[in-house]
Amino acid sequence: MMYEGCLDFSAALEVLKSGGKVSRIGWNGKGMFIYYVPSAYHEPKTDAGKHLAGEGGKVLYGGFIAMKTATGEVVPWLASQTDLLAEDWCIYLFGSEEKAVKGIVM
Repeated sequence: MMYEGCLDFSAALEVLKSGGKVSRIGWNGKGMFIYYVPSAYHEPKTDAGKHLAGEGGKVLYGGFIAMKTATGEVVPWLASQTDLLAEDWCIYLFGSEEKAVKGIVM
């Protein structure tokens, strides 16, 4: 579910940094959106990760932007030139969030 009001990528990035989710009107996949995942320590899932683990046995992963795909997976996301120049970015809200902000114009 998307919220009305188109943004450029600069504004969309500010939404991500503040903990929000954004999507492009031009994306064909239903339910796709991106969000920011902050840097954090995680248990290693691979042999390489086990070699990188520090004190406490965890690996520090840097922050990144993740995408929820149309198939329901979450994957790291990298902007294309088209994404960076697009002006059809919208704030993405789940149903419960939409009800909470109903009547607010962004």
